Parts: sequence; C-alpha cells; structure tokens
Amino acid sequence: MRLQCEVEVVSRLLPTCGLRGRGRGVRALLSLGRPPGGARGGGGGGVYLMVCTARDRVGARYKVQENIERFFTRFVEEGKATVRLREPALDLCLSKANVSNLKNFLSAVRLAHQGTNIGALPLSALVPAKTSEVEKPKTKMIITSKRDYPLTKNFPYSLEHLQASYCKLARIDMRVLCLKKLRKLDLSHNHIKQLPATIGDLVCLQELNLHDNHLESFSVALCNSTLQKSLQFLDLSQNKIKALPIQFCQLRELVNLKLDDNELIRLPFKIGQLDHLRFLSAARNKLPFLPSDFRKLCLENLDLFGNPFEQPHPLVPNVELKIPLTLLECAARATVNYRIPYGCHLLPSHLCEDLEVAKTCQCGSACLSSFIQITVTMNLHHVAHTVVLVDNMGGTEAPIICYFCSLDCYSQFLDRYLQSNR
Repeated sequence: MRLQCEVEVVSRLLPTCGLRGRGRGVRALLSLGRPPGGARGGGGGGVYLMVCTARDRVGARYKVQENIERFFTRFVEEGKATVRLREPALDLCLSKANVSNLKNFLSAVRLAHQGTNIGALPLSALVPAKTSEVEKPKTKMIITSKRDYPLTKNFPYSLEHLQASYCKLARIDMRVLCLKKLRKLDLSHNHIKQLPATIGDLVCLQELNLHDNHLESFSVALCNSTLQKSLQFLDLSQNKIKALPIQFCQLRELVNLKLDDNELIRLPFKIGQLDHLRFLSAARNKLPFLPSDFRKLCLENLDLFGNPFEQPHPLVPNVELKIPLTLLECAARATVNYRIPYGCHLLPSHLCEDLEVAKTCQCGSACLSSFIQITVTMNLHHVAHTVVLVDNMGGTEAPIICYFCSLDCYSQFLDRYLQSNR
C-alpha cells in the first residue's frame, strides 16, 4: 500500500537539545510492506513503513509492529495526520494527502501495528521510489523563445501558470487545452489569429494574456463558456479587433480588461453589466463615442487616450421615432420594463436577440427600434477614480450616446441642458 503526500519527519529529541524542526513538509511517497526477500509469514515483524523523498529515493524504513505510540487524526478530513513512533522517537507529520487514501493507509498501518490479520493487508514491495513519484508537481512553466517550446513532450498536467511568449505560434496548441488546472495563460507576442472555443473548457482560468497577436475577433462561444465564472483578467491589446460581440459582457467576473492598440470602432453595447470591472484601458483605438451603458461602470483606473472622439451634438438628434408605436415595440418595452421572463422556448430567437440589445431611455424605460439618439459630453471622473487624459490638451471628457423613448423625454432633457448652459 502506498500514499503520496507531504511529510515532515520530526525528532522528539530536538527540544531537549534546544533545537526545532523546520516546520514544513516535503513531497514524499509512503509505502507499507516488506523489504525484498523479507519474511512472508503471518507475523507482522517484517512489516515496515518506508518514507521516500526526492533527496532520498531509496527511503528510510521504520518498523511498524508494536512500534506505533499514537495516531493523531483530528484533522484527517483536511488530509492531515501524524504517526508517532516509539523507536526511533520520531513523529511522521503527514499533510496534503487525499482524504480517502489517507484513511485507508492509516487503517492498514494500525492493523500492522497490532499484528493482526497481516496476510489480508495490501502490502507493497519496499523498493526505491521513482523520481516522478516524489517530485513536487510542476505548477509553473515559462517559455520565452521558439527554441525552448516543447514539441515532443507533453506539458505537465499539474500546470497552473503557463507562459509561451515569442514562440511565433500561429494557433493555440491543443495540448494546452488539456491543462484543466490552468489558472494563468500567457500567450503574448505570438502570431495567433483565432481563438478555439475549447479555451472555455479551462474551468479554472482566471488570467488570459493575448497581447501582441493577430486576433481579429473574440468569439461568441468563449463569451458563453465557463469563462463567465472564472475569467478576471483579459489582455487583448495590440491586436486587430474591430468590435467585440454583444455577448462579451456576459464575462461578468472581469476585473481588468485591456483593449489598447486595436481597431475598435465601438465598445460592447452592454458594458455596464461588467459590475466587477475596475481597470479598463482602450487607448489608441478608433472610438467615436462611448455607449450609453458606459455610465453604469465604477472603475478605479480608466485609459481612453488617443481615440478620435467626435464632438457631441445634443441639439442635433437622430430621430427614429415610429408613431404610433408598432405592436412589436409595445410588446418589447413591456417585456423589458416589467421584467417579464422570456427565452427562445417562448419567443422567436431573433426577437430574443433584439430584446437583449434594448436601449434604455433617460427615464429608465426601454426602447427597441423607436427612439431619439444624441451624443452628450460626460466627464470620465464620474465613472473612474483615476482617468488618463483623453488627449494632449488635458481633457477628461468624452462623448457618450443618450437615448430617449419619446419626444417628452427629449424635451425635458433639452430644458435641463439649455438652462445649465445659460
């Protein structure tokens, strides 16, 4: 029987010598069995507990029968336990073990100590451990050149952080998509043109860095994947992206979003849904204005420098009113305003898509295809604590779209606007 865990071997004689143990364990393989050529009778005298580590793969052996002074199992449900030996006077402190395996292993050691039913125990041959069995699982790998990129060996499945930069990758290696423990993936400075939908299968992924690639889009499939629950940092800067899909704003755990140096002509329509977002940079793009939902953000840092923002024209509206309102518009407004549940099982899919992009009037009502649209100036300090200047003139204001569901709402806005500018 074998158990992989971390072990700290503590001598109980150290305190009498004025010394203390290190206080931390090392990766080890514990084996319960007989040495090669040992007695195979019913007695327990030939049963040993062997501890193998990376420094000592041959292992240290400790007699088990009538040599266990005590088991400490108070924290066994956390994968921790201590086996106290009589001779030598040592404590074997076990941690980071699989709970079920630990319980089974301790039960076998207890039976071997008592010397009963030894023949029924699943004993192992006490042979040196393999290097892979005692090495600490590799959790981080950094590759910064094509020469160092592994072509014949698989990536360790235990990886939590992988960086593969400056490797001239034209696509994402499918082997990377098998690393289910991956939390941080850095593929910056490559030639990647498209992202596979299977990135969404990396259920633990919190940080994704795709800076300086050749991306032209961010797929809807990724927006609908498990990244919705895990992704907190996303760097898409220095690519060729012109627009992000409406579904992008379903990545609601995002805290830091970098979109600098792309070809963006607009930000996601419902960007205000990213209520965890605290850092946003979209400098040096082609943004003429900001979406109306932008005012819902609550940021710590905002950088929109170098965008060709248009001059706002609050007195030159784009009138798209339909009078009288169509039946579709009335139904859509009622569905959104009264928060009536809907879905593709109740409504045609194209109507559901229209409802998802319903505009919001200043009065709070929804409007679909009947509205008045204008652009007004907004001081970016209203949505961010720290604002990088929008231009070289020291400005921190940018144009934002406003929608009105009726002439009454637009007239009320005009009255307030004209009074404030007298």
